[in-house]
Amino acid sequence: MNALGIDIGGSAIKGAPVDTRNGKLLAERHRIEVDAGTSPAAMAKAVGALAAHFKWEGPVGVGFPGVIQGGTIWTSANLHPGFIGCDGARLFGKATGCPVAMINDAAAAAVAEMRFGAGKGFMGKALLITLGTGIGTCLAYQGVVVPLELGHFPWKRGKDAEKYCSAAVRDKKELSWEEWGGRLSDFLVELERLLWPEMIVVGGGVSAKHEKFFPHLKVRAALKPARFLNQAGIAGAAMWATEAR
Repeated sequence: MNALGIDIGGSAIKGAPVDTRNGKLLAERHRIEVDAGTSPAAMAKAVGALAAHFKWEGPVGVGFPGVIQGGTIWTSANLHPGFIGCDGARLFGKATGCPVAMINDAAAAAVAEMRFGAGKGFMGKALLITLGTGIGTCLAYQGVVVPLELGHFPWKRGKDAEKYCSAAVRDKKELSWEEWGGRLSDFLVELERLLWPEMIVVGGGVSAKHEKFFPHLKVRAALKPARFLNQAGIAGAAMWATEAR
């Protein structure tokens, strides 16, 4: 079955129809700018516009950067606080006129990568991270995906780790690849001590430039760029829409 996958981020929402049998996008992804001040009502309007762009009628999967339980959003660290406690499935369902399934954005990316991407066929323990405005994290064991929120792990001076080594921090502070890679490496080494993954999959838009910072990541686990790159969240959200029905 085909589904519309939508990936909500701190700076934009992106989406496209997806063939959930293989994770392939069926059209060029469409992008709409948002920011931390975008209210739930305005975000719903943008999601509705994205669905209308594709003239979509059918299941919709929405990946959101926060804790998701059922259709409810419980945290919103990098977006409007009005999302906290919001029934996202109802909000976005009303905006699109379609059945909507909600999933954490990093978990969506992990679903795609473990099913058809860098983790395909891997039955050990994998840590998947997405690097963007924040840091999304997910653990998978024998292909089963478990959402985590380790980007908010207390780190330097008690601040969230993502405030120290997200891709947005690299851009804001104009860090070299070596300096930023060192920061990210420190965080990943600490996660290795806690979780002992056998493989680490790195996603998000910056993963397209993995050759620039992978040499600076001093981790023990096998290191792989996400095969879906920045499209993993779209593909995984669409897959979730068909599986959560």
